[in-house]
Amino acid sequence: MTIISVHNLSKVYPVAIKEPGLAGTLRHFWQRRYNQVRAVQDVSFNIDAGEIVGFLGANGAGKTTTLKMLTGLIHPSGGQAQVAGHIPFQRKAAFLQKITLVMGQKQQLIWDLPALDSLRINAAVYGLSDRALNQQVGELGEMLGLSGKLQQPVRKLSLGERMKAELLAALLHQPQILFLDEPTIGLDVNAQVSVREFLREYNQRYQATVLLTSHYMADITALCPRVLVIHQGSLIYDGSLEGLVDQFAPCREVKVELASPYPVEKLATYGDVQAAEGRSARFLVPQEVLTQTVGRILAELEVLDLAVTEPPIEEVIGQVLQGGTLR
Repeated sequence: MTIISVHNLSKVYPVAIKEPGLAGTLRHFWQRRYNQVRAVQDVSFNIDAGEIVGFLGANGAGKTTTLKMLTGLIHPSGGQAQVAGHIPFQRKAAFLQKITLVMGQKQQLIWDLPALDSLRINAAVYGLSDRALNQQVGELGEMLGLSGKLQQPVRKLSLGERMKAELLAALLHQPQILFLDEPTIGLDVNAQVSVREFLREYNQRYQATVLLTSHYMADITALCPRVLVIHQGSLIYDGSLEGLVDQFAPCREVKVELASPYPVEKLATYGDVQAAEGRSARFLVPQEVLTQTVGRILAELEVLDLAVTEPPIEEVIGQVLQGGTLR
């Protein structure tokens, strides 16, 4: 069942142009000119209920703008979007009950009050009864490891504890759809792992749909079987992580341990030599000739050991976000 449907979604921002100096200021005041900046261009995708999907892109690629359009915070310039059967920018109460948006660089908890007081305010906003509030706080607090922490002022919590409390506040009304923008930003490794485990458990327990942006590739590889990649406002990939490697990294790395050293010139006939030292060699081989090349290596060289590996997913994604591909 499709729960998020996006068709040719676009957002264009008019940005005023001002020349330097007094003359430029006067012209800017009386005859203002604008550049049209295309933040998002004709993006289309569908997400089924219960999916966890990673949303990847470099800074300024259009990720946050897309999330803001899907949550109704900004109006699209063109295209259509439906989330849980609603048009986001209409911001109907029934729609807001079904979604949540967590931005790692923003906070909703009141700094000097105990986190529990902020949770009570959120519960009142969503019309939750005291019984429902206590049940959600108890259940989510246990899942997040926040038992005994919510009575402390927010400023006394560690960064990881504050992020968990922010998640609890955002999930208090048990939304069907989670839009998460860098939820682990700034956290240490242990806190990142804890948040990932919570999100995985929350998805499994409540069948919630998650659209996640993160610059920590460990978040994506641990949680997201499917990824969307946006580059300069356009969607350039929609598929599995494995498919991302196949499409954007057409070479595989072959490592060999030989019975005796061979000249680099001879090794170069099998692929692009990356390193050759003593009896060890490492080179890149195009995927389409990989099987044939490995057969030649085994037939023509005295091989003690051979391994074929894919490039690390972090390296592949890094190349994609830079707008390039691996050789």
